[in-house]
Amino acid sequence: MILIANYLHLQNIRITFAADNDAEMETTDRIREAGLKLTPQRKAVYEAMMELRHAPIEAIIAKVQAKDKEITLSTIYRILDSFCKANILSLVCHPETGKCNYDITVREHHHLFDGKQIVDYDDAELTRLIRQYLESHDIPAADIEKIQVQITLNKSLTNKK
Repeated sequence: MILIANYLHLQNIRITFAADNDAEMETTDRIREAGLKLTPQRKAVYEAMMELRHAPIEAIIAKVQAKDKEITLSTIYRILDSFCKANILSLVCHPETGKCNYDITVREHHHLFDGKQIVDYDDAELTRLIRQYLESHDIPAADIEKIQVQITLNKSLTNKK
């Protein structure tokens, strides 16, 4: 969608509001679909996470309060907790630092850890192979809620970039 938007923008066609409306609809729909009341504070936190994708609490607080200083720390913490309980966000802990980051992608997926950066890694074949392996070792598919693999890249490789 971004590539299309950039192309159309270059062709002198204005679609900025359509893209903004899509993000706004995703925000309001996602919160309401989770059974939560849409409040300005919840909307602000979710919009911050849409921009950040993976983020520690400090980055979320900074992003939210940059837009609205009236939203308190305790409110942000409570909203993040309610979003995790409602399956709007999840927590991903960095394997080297142990520091947890909130993740806006809650569907089954994997993560690449490149230094401090976290990148979503979708690989249906890897997930299928792990699920098949677990089932062959007497773990029924019905018992598997979600498969998420954390892959830490070799530091010597990431330093070459």
